Amino acid sequence: MSFSIVHLADPHFGGLADLAHIEGVEALVPDLEPRVIVVAGDLSQRARHGELQAARAFVRELERTAPVYLMPGNHDVQWWWRPFLPFGSAAKYAKYRTYFGPALAPTMVFPDAIIAGALTSHGVAWGSLTPRLRDIAVKGHLPKREAKRVKALFDAAPPAQTRVLVVHHNVLRGDLSARMGLARWRQAQRRIVESGAEVVLCGHDHQEKTELLEGRVVVCCTGTLSTRSRGGRPAVFHRVVIEEDAIHVEWYRWEAEQRAFRRSDVHAFARTRTAGATETAGAAAEAAGAAAAAEAAEGSRPV
Repeated sequence: MSFSIVHLADPHFGGLADLAHIEGVEALVPDLEPRVIVVAGDLSQRARHGELQAARAFVRELERTAPVYLMPGNHDVQWWWRPFLPFGSAAKYAKYRTYFGPALAPTMVFPDAIIAGALTSHGVAWGSLTPRLRDIAVKGHLPKREAKRVKALFDAAPPAQTRVLVVHHNVLRGDLSARMGLARWRQAQRRIVESGAEVVLCGHDHQEKTELLEGRVVVCCTGTLSTRSRGGRPAVFHRVVIEEDAIHVEWYRWEAEQRAFRRSDVHAFARTRTAGATETAGAAAEAAGAAAAAEAAEGSRPV
């Protein structure tokens, strides 16, 4: 098997989107031949109609190549409509849903993978609060109900399907920002590992990072397509290639002189196969071997 994902995040349509980056992605993505394209939130800057309309046009262009998986980021949430209130939260997501449909954390199923989202962008909510004033409406959190829902989806999926989790907020600490995207991050990391996810795709920090969580979950935090790349670094997006025994994460870095994205780094991780998946693969190999032996025997008989 070989299942590839183009992983984008944080275009911030509005005053911050870098149109050269957007056009560079649109030009390169068809050549990468992804099975699916993931845009992990912050499509807009202030959840304004014009920003979301521009983001919708970008998504429609990407859909000419492959299905697009979307979820909102903290900038796509009109949190000021329902700060701290546990009821009527739908109002916060009304504009986003107008342009991208009702699902905030959809699920996509392919023969080789299941992609599930967990909503971490809740605006000003009790679960996202920290002692730092600057974290208000910026930090996310991973509620227990979201983690349980994702775990149920992954538990029900066939063993051969790779479990891919999408969240907006960075699961790992940013190298330059030194910040975690999620409040109660230790709890969130534990819930992610317990969910059974093999790959996590996120954004938010505006700096690329790829590492293992707890030695077994490949976490990909992609960069931004806006003008606010962390530390003034060139923009980066990811292509994740999932194979039978390995997961490869390719970084595509913006080269200003060529005005194009070029592959700059490749990170490779051995896959930790579950017992069920190993048994399934072994059974398939055994069946294929038996079929080949029967065909050879049939071909050796005199006619």
